[in-house]
Amino acid sequence: MSNAQRLHHELETALLSLNKVATRRIYKDSGLTPTEFAEEYFMPVLDLIGAKWERGEVALSQIYVSGRICESLLNELLPSDGPELKKTPNIAVAVLEDSHLLGKRLLCSVLRAGGYKITDFGQQHLESLVIRVQSEKIRILLVSTLMLSSALRVKELRRRLDTLGLKVKLVVGGAPFRFDEQLWQEVGADATSPTASGAIAIVQRLSREVHGENI
Repeated sequence: MSNAQRLHHELETALLSLNKVATRRIYKDSGLTPTEFAEEYFMPVLDLIGAKWERGEVALSQIYVSGRICESLLNELLPSDGPELKKTPNIAVAVLEDSHLLGKRLLCSVLRAGGYKITDFGQQHLESLVIRVQSEKIRILLVSTLMLSSALRVKELRRRLDTLGLKVKLVVGGAPFRFDEQLWQEVGADATSPTASGAIAIVQRLSREVHGENI
């Protein structure tokens, strides 16, 4: 077993046993930055735990608390804002009808560290999300999901935004979109990224497109 495989196994065991102390130790032993550890360990292991829940192998409470442990640790380690803010269209990040906030937390931290001003909508139901997007004139919306049922709701979100005539660039991410590489297109999104850091290039490109539409 490689060192990476060992750490993955240890992290899964620590999270399923709801052991925050062990989770912190595993992070320190990895020698990685918080972002690297989140993308290489937290996200894949949470994906695995989510898949086990869907097969009935773990309890819903284990999914919820394991995600909160990861989120709590990242809150301590990641910066909340970057030193300079780029001039961009209004950008927001949300979790759509899902209980896991880790992916959103990581995404906000990475984009803010990259100099982007991000509005964090937190956990949202479809109706409330559409209302906030409209009222706050959001032009780029990044949506994070863990469960397939939540990912499929993006299709209705796209339909509602289009019906209202809202020109919103929709970016999606999370386990369902990593497992099915075509799903983002099927739900009507404009882009997806398997990692939080990869979203920076997407936001840069979409910001240019929005700017071009406004000329």
